[in-house]
Order: sequence, then structure tokens, then C-alpha cells
Amino acid sequence: MVRRVVLKPRAERDISDLPIETATRVCNALRRLAEANLGDVRKLQGVDPPEYRLRIGDYRVRFQLTADAIEVLRVLPRGGVYRD
Repeated sequence: MVRRVVLKPRAERDISDLPIETATRVCNALRRLAEANLGDVRKLQGVDPPEYRLRIGDYRVRFQLTADAIEVLRVLPRGGVYRD
């Protein structure tokens, strides 16, 4: 099942602030996740509604899953993605 990737406004800003090589890696990783469910994904503990993280090198993509979409909340370096 192929899911849509929906970028929330904060995630769009996060990606636009990344170096082009890193932004490309993030977009490719999200495409692999949406199309083939591939990637280093973990469910975050103690977060309601449930959220997940995708590890891409030193960066983390924080997202929620719906029936047909991956809603990307944030894309940040690993130390800052868990703080809100």
C-alpha cells in the first residue's frame, strides 16, 4: 500500500532550512517509507496521539500515520527533534 506524504508547515520550513544534500536524503527516505514501508522507524514512547520517528543519519523525521498518509511533523537534527 502506497501512502501519501503530507508535510506540515513546520516540517516544510525544517526541510527548506537543510542543506540540499540532506534535504534530498530526507525526501528519498520519505519516498521509500511511503512506497515500500522501508526505513529505521520507531514508535515514540509516551506520546498521544501516537507518533513515530524515521532515522536518516544524524537527522530525525517525526511523523504520524493515518490510514492513507504519513503526516510529517518535524525534520531536525537528532538532539532537537524530541523537544517541543
